[in-house]
Amino acid sequence: MGAPRVDGLPCGFTLPSCVPHVPALQTLNLSGSICALATPFRVADDALDLDAFGRLIDYQLDAGTRGLVVAGSTGEGAALESAEFVKLLGFALQRVRRRLPVLAGTGLQSTRKTVAQTRLAADAGADLALVVAPAYVRPTQEGLYRHYVEVAEHGGLPVLLYNVPSRTACDILPATVERLCAHPNIVGIKEARVEPERMRELLALKSGGFCILSGDDPTCARAILEGADGVISVAANVAPAQMQYLCTLAAGGRENDARTADEALRGLYELLGVEPNPIPLKWCLQRMGLGADHLRLPLVPLSAAYHAQGESVLAGLGSDPSPPSRG
Repeated sequence: MGAPRVDGLPCGFTLPSCVPHVPALQTLNLSGSICALATPFRVADDALDLDAFGRLIDYQLDAGTRGLVVAGSTGEGAALESAEFVKLLGFALQRVRRRLPVLAGTGLQSTRKTVAQTRLAADAGADLALVVAPAYVRPTQEGLYRHYVEVAEHGGLPVLLYNVPSRTACDILPATVERLCAHPNIVGIKEARVEPERMRELLALKSGGFCILSGDDPTCARAILEGADGVISVAANVAPAQMQYLCTLAAGGRENDARTADEALRGLYELLGVEPNPIPLKWCLQRMGLGADHLRLPLVPLSAAYHAQGESVLAGLGSDPSPPSRG
């Protein structure tokens, strides 16, 4: 019979029972549009802007987003102090109230530090750890395998692998993913490589205990049409309802409709790539009333040369300048 489905998307993904807090949430819907949340900061003192963060979370909940990533690369996780990481994650969990899964970005350059960060997330109550491959150190495939096994066995959370070679300078090859997916506490992969061949190799590993998520908005429709479970999306910060609708169409096999919906988002995808993420995203969120256009160095605000393009894209999307707030 297969897993139950909602809006054409699989939704019965069971987590390993070895994780202590999981029984309170029997299943997680690791499918559809999962938003990689930006982290708003106040201009005056560079501190977390939890008011704006709460509005962004509410915007996602109202739009039907299927999951949230806190303190990933889009959330400037590398710029957060440990206390800020815990505070931000705790705030998100309290705001969400277990209505959808909350993933914590816990991947760091060393295995020891990644395990420690994952334990912080587990103690805070996160549902999963999104663990990017260690950046800059360029481990071998055996090193990557051992790294992820250590995190899975000692971090206290189910692990979602994250492969993004353009940022990390290393690539988790499908053969290594095949070894890792046999581990009961490694539950899927976010794949940001865009080649169709890579996605097809990973889709051959998909199972009831191992999900495949796109990590690239511009190619996610193609990936989901071919069988991926969903996307961890940057664009969903700006257009959450549109991204979820796209996922629903693609998961339902409505190829022509999905490609039409995807094309309507093409301008947003392009805007979000004109400078490194999350620079263009934070400009968009400021225009929408969801936080200041303020990043932590070495990231700086969007160049003025792209402002007119941004205004045109937001106008074309019909983005509400003041998304709903629940107070």
